[in-house]
Amino acid sequence: MTSQSQGIQQLLQAEKRAKDKLEEAKKRKGKRLKQAKEEAVAETDQYRMQREKEFHLKQSKMMGSQSHLSDEIEEQTLEKIKELHRSYNKCMESVIKQLLSMVCDMKAEVHVNYRATN
Repeated sequence: MTSQSQGIQQLLQAEKRAKDKLEEAKKRKGKRLKQAKEEAVAETDQYRMQREKEFHLKQSKMMGSQSHLSDEIEEQTLEKIKELHRSYNKCMESVIKQLLSMVCDMKAEVHVNYRATN
């Protein structure tokens, strides 16, 4: 019976060692999964930063060309406004004289379409 209890003890110890090894293997697997996850997150963050940098470069190029166009349009608009002011100042006096002469210098005439009925 002592050999039998000794055999049982050996089996229990072997079972305990196997259980400990299983626990250790699970811990190592968990550590490897955690490390792989951290590496994947770092890699995706690096990729995201690279793509954002490329996007910002493209965006700045596009916005730069758009701002150049808006500056050009603004310049053309200001030039057109200046031209209109020059034209206004040049023609203002003659137009006012013409309007005043048309209003003040009225000639009493019978209209050509008027028919005298008698």
